[in-house]
Amino acid sequence: MKTRAMGTSGLTVSAVGLGGMPVSIDGRPSEDEGVRTIHAALDVGVTLIDTADVYCLDERDIGHNERLIARALREKPRADVVIATKGGLERPGGAWTRNARPASLRAACERSLVALGVPRIDVYQLHAPDPTVPFADSVGELERLRAEGKIAHVGLSNVTVHEIDAARAIVPIVSVQNRWNPLHRAPENDGVLAHCTRMGIAFLPYSPFGGTSAARSLSRVGSLAAEAKKRGISPHRLVLAWMLAKSPVVIPIPGARRSESAVDSAAAGDIALTGDDVATIERAFR
Repeated sequence: MKTRAMGTSGLTVSAVGLGGMPVSIDGRPSEDEGVRTIHAALDVGVTLIDTADVYCLDERDIGHNERLIARALREKPRADVVIATKGGLERPGGAWTRNARPASLRAACERSLVALGVPRIDVYQLHAPDPTVPFADSVGELERLRAEGKIAHVGLSNVTVHEIDAARAIVPIVSVQNRWNPLHRAPENDGVLAHCTRMGIAFLPYSPFGGTSAARSLSRVGSLAAEAKKRGISPHRLVLAWMLAKSPVVIPIPGARRSESAVDSAAAGDIALTGDDVATIERAFR
């Protein structure tokens, strides 16, 4: 698979990564099947896996996805795999809540180190700004964790252009992860994608198909299925190829519950689209 730079980190990763969330939340497959899905992605060249401590069922299950990834890599060791995890959310009773207090981020990072079984986390991302905590305090704690050698690089998620620049004044930011898909194109309109492109920050679109339920109905979005059929590929692969063509800093991280889905998504990394192709695909969204 083609590769792309993970921002200014010096790391090079596959053009398409793997989002770990679907194999650890409600409706997840067995752990053995989850490991097979991760292995299938690795076998076709995926070298970036995105996870989070809260990819689990509830607070009693924290770290499930990180532990699953650690098991997958023990069973199929790969020195070139980059793991990006996150801290700043909690799962009380299965809910999704924010807690980006410095002490909580530090505790979350320590748990992630244990769950992943690593001495240092490749990329540690603030999962979301916490409106009850000064943003600089949250980012400042990530800078301290980086200075201590617990994390190598810092990323952000669910942020605005202003927050990206505020964070960059504190610590180098190598990646930004925001929601982006054919029916939610905010990063194109709010300036985040363009800003990441200018700054050389990797942009990791999450939910590129709109989430699990929307992924199943992606073929019903506009005339997307017809455009994909003309090219002999799935609508999902076409969407990822479109994202890659929009900017050289884009690295999609589609999730997958099945090996077949992971393999199909990874194949988007080798598709080249022209400007006319991109325009045609965007018309198909409508």
